[in-house]
Amino acid sequence: MNNTNNLIAGTEFADTPLEKIIIATAGKPDKVAIFNNAAQVWNHTFYWKSLAPKGEVSRRPLGSKNRSFLWKPGRLPQGILHSGRHSVASGWAWLVKDGDKLKVVKTSNAETPITQGLKPLLTIDVWEHAYYLDYQNRRADYVAAVLDKLINWEFAAENLAK
Repeated sequence: MNNTNNLIAGTEFADTPLEKIIIATAGKPDKVAIFNNAAQVWNHTFYWKSLAPKGEVSRRPLGSKNRSFLWKPGRLPQGILHSGRHSVASGWAWLVKDGDKLKVVKTSNAETPITQGLKPLLTIDVWEHAYYLDYQNRRADYVAAVLDKLINWEFAAENLAK
């Protein structure tokens, strides 16, 4: 956040909300440092909110149309699990709303679904720093553990309702 604040000080972005900074700087080579820093602040903040307080995982579905995303013990949301397991670069696995459908997308580095007009519902950080100390190269085990024990489906449901 400090880097973002330093980069936008005295610019047209100085008093701009973070999401608007990200959208305005995405894909602009002369604004790449601002984008990368702002997007990583946004992505990480969203990730922390995607984790359940005290590991209290909700069992609430996201809606009758979206039963495939209902969490049940031993039945992980396969799209998110697959996306997190098979990401070859540093990045993020996201559950997003795209129009009236839910889908799973991957983004690399600082990219975020908001620049693609998608509505993020939750995310899992699949950068090595998120899991390496506990899981070494077992990214799939980390993603499964987050989905099984930490994901905040209430947060996803609130985002879906907005």
